[in-house]
Amino acid sequence: MGRVKGGWWLLWALLLAAGPLTAQEGDLLSRSEVVLQGGGMNYLGDLNDQSIAGEVHAAFGAGVRCRIDKRWSVRLAGAYGSVSASEDWLPARNLSFRSKVYEGALMAEFDFRPYGLGATDHRWTPYIFGGVAVFHFGPEAEYVDPQGQRQWVPLQPLHTEGQGTTAHQDRRPYPLTQLAMPFGVGVRCRLNKNFSLAAEYGFRKTWTDYLDDVSTTYVGAELLQAEVADGALAATMADRSATPNAIGIKRGDDSLDDWYSYFCVSVGINMNTLFGWMRSKRCRN
Repeated sequence: MGRVKGGWWLLWALLLAAGPLTAQEGDLLSRSEVVLQGGGMNYLGDLNDQSIAGEVHAAFGAGVRCRIDKRWSVRLAGAYGSVSASEDWLPARNLSFRSKVYEGALMAEFDFRPYGLGATDHRWTPYIFGGVAVFHFGPEAEYVDPQGQRQWVPLQPLHTEGQGTTAHQDRRPYPLTQLAMPFGVGVRCRLNKNFSLAAEYGFRKTWTDYLDDVSTTYVGAELLQAEVADGALAATMADRSATPNAIGIKRGDDSLDDWYSYFCVSVGINMNTLFGWMRSKRCRN
């Protein structure tokens, strides 16, 4: 986890940058909105040559945005999706995976145009965003047993690249919860005082090369069968090629970490619309 400490510096930078900004007129409810998102998620890594044109899966999210002034806002959000890739077209490796992704993120957003409902404000604006995220993943691959039965098996517990074995003590089992840095661009439009609409595309730079369980070299079936709890299964899932690869042959490229992207269309609902009735009730009492 030493490689991800830089993410905390980014979080501190966001909070310090937001501090001097002057809050726009209106109370907290009127400056905040609930955001509901729907879109897609895909993966960039060893199994698709870092391509953004990889397999896309449905993704969903929700969060809360608070406007600090007419240019800046802060968003706390969560997202759920999945990523996958397959090399069934490449018999020399024939690797594949899928993984669910759960994400929680804190982001700052900057609007290029003054945005709001005032007489001098624009009703739409492009924007950029960046922040820090925590995400959880769990790569799986399909296993076909000798009877022809198919099942999806978790890959991290199998230590497919010899993590924790005597021959590779420098390779530690990778954690399934890690930090990422989300950033991207979007455009938003204020439909009326209660609702807004936005579309955005964002990347997640991670500090792990194991989103797909592929990073370094082949370690051979004998080592896995001897030192991993489910050694036979580990050996099968570590090398799924037509002809077994020699020990030390590159299985992945550990010079590049894996990324994933999340693009979505979102609807914002002003919190005053959702919860303003509570304030009105208190005033009547």
